[in-house]
Amino acid sequence: MLTIHTAPLVLPAGADPAPERALTEGAVLVDGDRITAVGPYDEVSAGAPGARVRRWPGVLTPGLRQWHPLWLLRHCYHPDPREAGELGEDPLWGERLAALGDLGETRWSGSVRRGVQRMLRHGTTAVASPGARFRDPLVAAAVARSGLTVVGTTDAPGVLLGERPGLDPFAEGYDLAGTVHGPLTVGGRADLAVFDVPDETALRERGAATCVATVLAGRLVYRAR
Repeated sequence: MLTIHTAPLVLPAGADPAPERALTEGAVLVDGDRITAVGPYDEVSAGAPGARVRRWPGVLTPGLRQWHPLWLLRHCYHPDPREAGELGEDPLWGERLAALGDLGETRWSGSVRRGVQRMLRHGTTAVASPGARFRDPLVAAAVARSGLTVVGTTDAPGVLLGERPGLDPFAEGYDLAGTVHGPLTVGGRADLAVFDVPDETALRERGAATCVATVLAGRLVYRAR
């Protein structure tokens, strides 16, 4: 089914110093897992009169890339909602993780799955690993099921900012152009994210926690309530 994703501001390349290449009231037309058109909403919709339209607030960009998925998924425990009363909702790491003792494979597997979902809620559509593959079987299985693209670590930052990497891909200090996996192009995979902010400056200031929708290979995998 054809789907048009439209927002007040669309940044097909993630960011661009030439303002004319940003699309005010822009749109992305998706057919299956592929992008078939990118442009002003009026033009895109005219070429696809029967398409479903998803209207989003804020800024629509390519999906983001997370440099440290293995750390986030295997050095942090993501509590089950049923544990929130005891453990809270935030990832546990360091001494708090050590205090939980041996979690066992079943509990770790659940944590990894929840961690992947938390990444999707931050607009992540690509995760980095040396050789573009994961050796950890729990992580490899969860990432494969999710449909996240696995990319290599070329040009990855050598030092983590702060005490641990954050779920927000902007935590490394990159701008939007340095954080997206790739531009939105006709024929490319339909990986995109939408943030409830007015522009790129506000997105950098407020971060990926402002994500309201993540589309992965054409599938709406996250939508804020």
